[in-house]
Amino acid sequence: ATCQVTVQAGLVLRELNLALARRGLGLTNMGDIDAQTVSGALSTGTHGTGRDSGALAAQVVALELVLADGSVLTCSASEHPEIFAVARVGLGALGVITAVTLQAEPAFLLRADERPMPLDDVLRDLDVHIADNDHFELYWFPHTDIALTKRNNRTAGPAAPLSRLRTLVDDEVLSNGAFELTCRAGRAVPAAIPRINRLAARALTARTYSDAAPHVFTARRRVRFYEMEYAVPRAELAAVLAELRTLPERHGQRISFPVEVRVAPADDIALSTASGRDSAYVAVHVYRGTDHRTYFGAVEALMGSVGGRPHWGKLHGLDAEVLRERYPRFEEFLAVRDRLDPERRFTNSYLDRVLGV
Repeated sequence: ATCQVTVQAGLVLRELNLALARRGLGLTNMGDIDAQTVSGALSTGTHGTGRDSGALAAQVVALELVLADGSVLTCSASEHPEIFAVARVGLGALGVITAVTLQAEPAFLLRADERPMPLDDVLRDLDVHIADNDHFELYWFPHTDIALTKRNNRTAGPAAPLSRLRTLVDDEVLSNGAFELTCRAGRAVPAAIPRINRLAARALTARTYSDAAPHVFTARRRVRFYEMEYAVPRAELAAVLAELRTLPERHGQRISFPVEVRVAPADDIALSTASGRDSAYVAVHVYRGTDHRTYFGAVEALMGSVGGRPHWGKLHGLDAEVLRERYPRFEEFLAVRDRLDPERRFTNSYLDRVLGV
């Protein structure tokens, strides 16, 4: 069997995972949020973390699009390949995606190994952590020297999921309920944030479990925040993190949210943030209702110094003039856009900014 599945573009990822599981299938990789539609996740380049496996768009084998003139076009590596090369991360600028064919695989288990470590140790052995694990990521807590590391690797089993009580305590009571309260406290009294973060970092505990991949890849996120994420060349990651850890203090910022770091291999999609280069993703967040401009501006300047590419679906300040320099295949995308939507039926103020008019 090919393990290829065709789905309607508006299907929510959570429902896709359930439908695949019923058929003994699963996605090779995915991000930690499963509330998006398939087409929305594709169009913005949504990704997880993986040494060898890339974004959701890299798992697409065919797309069906309704174009500006009302015609329906199917594209793949063998049919309209020049459109397929750009449409997998199309930002909604090329047409309406109506169906997606994905390359799934037989369902598999992941063994999760989560543990806090000194940030210096993580940075020193960063290449080893990434090379030795199918899916490695870390969360660094600003104003501390502690990072929570997560290693997810395929296992033959048997499954050993977390108990319902441990899941409730860790993922709901602590990661959502208690975190919401500490974020509120930090927003009210910013000077308390470093102490709160240090207490939270010291409270981190290790845990290991094995479960169906979607249960390990994804997590419930109920605390609301503003986020900016940049993809940087993989080789620049350690230097970027070493600089980033000093930013909050240097700019007088008190940051309650951890910095999330993930990786992905190079892909061949024109406007994918991993296009043509092995990449690392660095995401910064601030709690809702908090002014993010100074912190995000400083981070954006740092990322720009190494040719960073912003996540298309998150906050950033770049425009087409700058993005053209960051993406060697930018003009290739624009040429297809001009051909498929010459009258710009599929545009808005954001697309005007990042692609030009």
